[in-house]
Amino acid sequence: MPTKTHKALAGRELSAAVLRFVAQEEPLAATLGAFPQLDRARLRSILERAAALLQGDGTEPAKPPQIIRLRVYSDGAARGNPGLAGAGAVLVEPSGQVIDRIGKFLGKQTNNYAEYMGLILGLKRAQELGVTEVEAFADSELMIRQLGGRYQVKSTSLRPLFEEALQLLNRFERVKLVHVPRDMNRAADEMSNRAIDERL
Repeated sequence: MPTKTHKALAGRELSAAVLRFVAQEEPLAATLGAFPQLDRARLRSILERAAALLQGDGTEPAKPPQIIRLRVYSDGAARGNPGLAGAGAVLVEPSGQVIDRIGKFLGKQTNNYAEYMGLILGLKRAQELGVTEVEAFADSELMIRQLGGRYQVKSTSLRPLFEEALQLLNRFERVKLVHVPRDMNRAADEMSNRAIDERL
């Protein structure tokens, strides 16, 4: 005959299964209507998280392994200089697996402004992920050399972005700045142009 503990465990497993079924199969239109700040993906995530808590011992589920090192490919695009601009970044593990793609529409800006914003977007995301070591790849020789101390920053509009990027870089334990040809930075270039086209 099952013990009370076994019954409780079975009950939690059943509740978790019900929550997961609801997350995957139910339209949840009334819930989404009552909470306009939620979208379908976020609501599903809440239900999945609740299911994980129910199935466990009531504590938070174990965190996924921390990513120690990432490559941050960044780029900026401006159609006209200045013109409609976008920033893009792609975060890649050393194995080659893409972790995230980010784009941001910048309105009317210069190409150099967009280049810096692409890097800042990528570094901020890497920091959110708890990364401790970054390799920053960009096809902007100007930006890479300014951040490496080889070129001075004479533009007053770039100075705040330069300082922000430098502060972000200094938060990582290890940093490598790499200038790459444009054809080695296609994924980030695609994100920066997509940010303009789709107003990301």
